[in-house]
Amino acid sequence: MGIEEKINADVKASMLAKDSQRLEAVRALKSVILLLKTSPEGLTEESALKAIQKEYKKRKETADIYIQQNRQDLAEVELAQAKVMEDYLPKPLSEEELKTIVKNAIAEVGASSAADMGKVMGIANKVVAGRADGKVLSALVKQMLG
Repeated sequence: MGIEEKINADVKASMLAKDSQRLEAVRALKSVILLLKTSPEGLTEESALKAIQKEYKKRKETADIYIQQNRQDLAEVELAQAKVMEDYLPKPLSEEELKTIVKNAIAEVGASSAADMGKVMGIANKVVAGRADGKVLSALVKQMLG
């Protein structure tokens, strides 16, 4: 079952279950998928995952802003939507798996200093393919090169 079919099935299931919070999050994902279908690049599993990750990240950042502004009620709505969106994302990599990927990337490039960080990040990002936060990956590469 493709991601589009899964989202459509979840919209129906959420409507039948009268789960308005989940329905709102799944409809947001469906909207993103429909936009991708009409875009020049078209809808692929990879582009769909990137779009879902972007939506997930937006919800997390918005929730952080609401928390800073002492609006816990709005933050809870955003966090609930982010939690629903997590179900559509691949399982994140553990720290050990990330370290192994970064070590392999450093060895492949032959990096020896922080000046080679861009090359290492390029290779590591391709391998990680959205299963880890870019900030975490960047910090790990800096740590291992520095």
